[in-house]
Amino acid sequence: MKLKRQHTMIVGLVLVLIAVTTVMISWNGNDEGIFRELEEEPEISVFMHETGEIRTMMLEDYLQGVVAGEMFPDWPVEAYAAQAIFARSFTMAFIAAGGMQEERGADISTDIQEAQAYNAEAITPEIRAGVEMTRGQVMTFDNRFVQGWFHAYSGGITSTAVEGLDFQGEEPPYVTSIELPANVYAPEDVVHWSAEYSAAELQTLLAEVDINVGTIQAVRIVERGPTKRITLLEIEGTNGTESLHGQRFRLLVDSTRMRSTLVEELEYADGVLRMSGSGYGHGVGLSQWDAFKMAKDGMTPEQIATAFFADVEVKNLYD
Repeated sequence: MKLKRQHTMIVGLVLVLIAVTTVMISWNGNDEGIFRELEEEPEISVFMHETGEIRTMMLEDYLQGVVAGEMFPDWPVEAYAAQAIFARSFTMAFIAAGGMQEERGADISTDIQEAQAYNAEAITPEIRAGVEMTRGQVMTFDNRFVQGWFHAYSGGITSTAVEGLDFQGEEPPYVTSIELPANVYAPEDVVHWSAEYSAAELQTLLAEVDINVGTIQAVRIVERGPTKRITLLEIEGTNGTESLHGQRFRLLVDSTRMRSTLVEELEYADGVLRMSGSGYGHGVGLSQWDAFKMAKDGMTPEQIATAFFADVEVKNLYD
């Protein structure tokens, strides 16, 4: 597998799953996101950000392009099917919260910064079979659509939304942290990674979002969450000190380099920030490489999907 392709796809995953936080359904008793069976498969409008056009397509056709955009070729069909359950759940929750109607005049967008990745050209017979295997299936909790957060590799333990995504609000009741066994299928560069940044490079990246601490003097981890992911990091400079959640910092400094906040070592010395860690992505929800292993181990798509959240139920939205 070529690293360039992996980087491109995982960037999409990271941005998609951060975007999801803006449409998280509430558990305070309102009617948003309530699961209701449909008489038939819905037709949805999709804003194609590459061309600016709006296309109308059946939901299952859309999901084939999403799975193709979010996963690699030549994976087990059961892994594709589990991803389809997550993507279908996310799509329905997204649309229930208003979708992209106000911004784009459509239900959903192919812009990875707004919704999910989409690549119809990458659809394979196996991906098509995986989506069809779980046709109409969504995850629910308390009869509401579940947000389908997912990432590339857990590093052996998944995270809560508050820890991994800096989710603002009460932790969704179905989100939980689970420990996972060693994964012989996960590539070495997602199991263990390292990155380094010069002070000048860091200053430039931070300045792009109007963070200017001056000449950087120190970078330090202040707090870690329950799974040891960075939840608070300080950057000290001649103009002052800036505190950031680890996930926000990761996105600012290129999430294909700082591949997770599950950082084992971090040191700033001689004008260079060096770090190393494990995993790829924010760590919340489905871990794709662990789903790969579960499929290889003989688990069904429903078993894979429900392994990553607590007390969720897979229901048929339509036949």
